[in-house]
Amino acid sequence: MGIYDFKETALDGSEVSLKDYEGKVLLVVNTATGCGFTPHYEPLEAMYKEYRDRGFEILDFPCNQFADQAPESDEEIHQFCQVKFGTEFPQFKKIDVNGETADPLFAYLATEKPFEGFGKGLKAKGLEKFANMNNKKFGDAAYIKWNFTKFLVDREGNVVARFEPTVDMDEVKKAVEAAL
Repeated sequence: MGIYDFKETALDGSEVSLKDYEGKVLLVVNTATGCGFTPHYEPLEAMYKEYRDRGFEILDFPCNQFADQAPESDEEIHQFCQVKFGTEFPQFKKIDVNGETADPLFAYLATEKPFEGFGKGLKAKGLEKFANMNNKKFGDAAYIKWNFTKFLVDREGNVVARFEPTVDMDEVKKAVEAAL
């Protein structure tokens, strides 16, 4: 099984095959509107505007499994992102990324690029404490540790990198540029 075998649900309820994105560089992200990392939408949208004409797509999957940071409806989340950050990249229906109800795409991505830590520094240490408390209930199915985890997929469909939310967005941008 590969990335192009997955089907996801668009905001309008239609089914989207990831095969539609074959040949493009993808950044797949689980997001939330009330997270300390929500400002990542700004550099994500800037990257999207800069690189979409070169075959780059960001696939946004809102998730409410981390401290109830995305409790709104799909439409409210979409409006928030458009109004506050001007997002134009594809946003899908809200999903779970952990546990028995985890979206299979995220289980696959996390299996391809497992969690290796949040890095160093105070922000990373603080987040690790909250993430560990939150993810205990998911056990071995705690695939994603927090909102704004990003997976980079190359043009051939290979998952080439995983970026935890604590990774500087300039580092993410450099990896996207290299993949393009």
